[in-house]
Amino acid sequence: MSSLIDADEISHEAELVWLEDVDQLDYVRQSLDRLPTRKGKPAYHRDGRMVGYAILGSDAKASRASGTFRRRVFWLLPHDRDSEPNGLYAKSAPAEAVDPRTLEPRVKGYKTERSEGGPPSAAMQELGIRLPL
Repeated sequence: MSSLIDADEISHEAELVWLEDVDQLDYVRQSLDRLPTRKGKPAYHRDGRMVGYAILGSDAKASRASGTFRRRVFWLLPHDRDSEPNGLYAKSAPAEAVDPRTLEPRVKGYKTERSEGGPPSAAMQELGIRLPL
């Protein structure tokens, strides 16, 4: 859930780098990882694949205890909807998932009808907003 990330923890983001076309993804998982640098592509140690990451501004301070920086990493697992459209997340999304269209530097992102695998809301339909489902 987007509430897992506090706005203060991402306040030093300067840019989000996407490794894939996120317009084709209903959701991405996001986490705050402890990384040795402010910028550059981080190493990836999960199953699945990294689809993006945050770059921090020069004002970001390293942790006094570890010397690392907290940076967002965006990723997907092999059983996520993009790989298994009729699988576990066909009509839902993992807790840490958000719609990538709602993400920007310093913005934690949100779940939407699309990311949850549901149809557009009545309000969206009234406004003529159509999402590829």
